[in-house]
Amino acid sequence: MLKKILLVSIIVIIVGAVLFFAINGSAKKDGGLKTVKVERGAIIDKALAVGKIEPDKEISIKSRIPGIVRKIYVDIGDEVKVGEPLIDVAPDPTPIEYAEAKRQVEIYQIAFDNTKREFDRVQSLRDKQLISHQEWESKKASHDEAELRLELAKEKLALIESGRTEIAERKVDNTIRSTINGTVLSKLVEEGDPVVPLTSYQAGTDLMTLAYMEDLVFKGTVDEIDVGKLSIGMPVDIKIGAIPNDTIKGNLHKISPKAHKEEGSTLFDIEINLTTIGQSFLRAGYSANADIIITRKDSILLVPERLVKIADSVSSVEIRDSLGSIVEKQIKTGLSDGINLEVVEGLSEGDLIVERPPKEIE
Repeated sequence: MLKKILLVSIIVIIVGAVLFFAINGSAKKDGGLKTVKVERGAIIDKALAVGKIEPDKEISIKSRIPGIVRKIYVDIGDEVKVGEPLIDVAPDPTPIEYAEAKRQVEIYQIAFDNTKREFDRVQSLRDKQLISHQEWESKKASHDEAELRLELAKEKLALIESGRTEIAERKVDNTIRSTINGTVLSKLVEEGDPVVPLTSYQAGTDLMTLAYMEDLVFKGTVDEIDVGKLSIGMPVDIKIGAIPNDTIKGNLHKISPKAHKEEGSTLFDIEINLTTIGQSFLRAGYSANADIIITRKDSILLVPERLVKIADSVSSVEIRDSLGSIVEKQIKTGLSDGINLEVVEGLSEGDLIVERPPKEIE
């Protein structure tokens, strides 16, 4: 029994050794060659855009009167409706401005009192038919003008003193209100900060920004190499680093007709409308990359681009034929994504492409 066990063990060792040397010898003979099977798959030609998720329209809130921020009604992230109060700006006139406004009221009050007495006298004479109608109209016009000047001076003084007045039954105050339905994106001042008004010759202080967060877009840039391939309406896949599990879908909406330089590169601005947002909440300012789909082909023959040789505009690969020999075969190629290459002619599904080992550096 022991002899049989020893005999079987010796046979197994001999067979193993024969196989080992056969395989090792074959590998050395082939020089470590590998093969890659030609398979069907999809390939996408796309252009990369780098940018951010931003609101389509962002409103900057400014004041039309100078002063000091007295009260802020909202905070960053708050939802606001049209007409809701945002900020109270308390007037902060200089001593000279206040003195001038106060004295203007006094001056116009005196002028009004004088024209009123004159008009009352002319009115009495008119009732007695002692003056002409033309003279009465002239005095009435002077009286009405003096009354309007006095009212204007009082309104200016009221705005300087309290920031509130009423003009033609319309209340005017220093409360800045929202002009849109949206979200407060930023608050750029604090209570007590000075405010420079928006006028025709100065931009004024930015107080806060608002935006309607339901209308988000991707704004970014593409390289000049790719811009010639793009057209309005192309589908886009957007990846946001902060939410890697969601892919946002969109359509190319705008392509700038003019390039600009950035760190030595020539770039074109683009804008993408978002069509499918996914499950995550999007925030303005998210950094994102957009793959603009130029061309997509499904169920085509693919080979690794690294295995294709190009010489004199002729593409070729090395394959194993039915006898196991390595032969070079010319092919016609199509679309490429930088990794795989479409084979239009010359190969069939299942063909084995030879991959030679990298050359050792001596």
